[in-house]
Amino acid sequence: MASYKDLTCFKKAFELAMDILEISKKFPKEETYSLTDQIRRSSRSVCANFAEAYRKRRYIAHFVSKLTDCDSENSETDVWIDFSFACKYITTEEFKRLSEKNAEVGKMLGHMIQNPEKYL
Repeated sequence: MASYKDLTCFKKAFELAMDILEISKKFPKEETYSLTDQIRRSSRSVCANFAEAYRKRRYIAHFVSKLTDCDSENSETDVWIDFSFACKYITTEEFKRLSEKNAEVGKMLGHMIQNPEKYL
């Protein structure tokens, strides 16, 4: 593997983070320091932790530990997507699309956590 950027999981997580950035630009100003910042931070953190995990892959325990950090941040992002929808900041279509992408990233991370040797 040449780079973590070549892995589908990273590409999908990055795409989700960028989608969230664009969609969250229309959130109300009063959400700037709460929901908007949190959803952007957690979605980007999946990608940042993934890069760290990739660099630690020669040590399985460290690799898996960082991947679980990615998974935790991805789960947090899912909660913020739910809040965004419940507050009516995103449409049903946007909610479904973001939730599906989030679930897909979660499944890929789960596979990597359960099968780390395939990525060493």
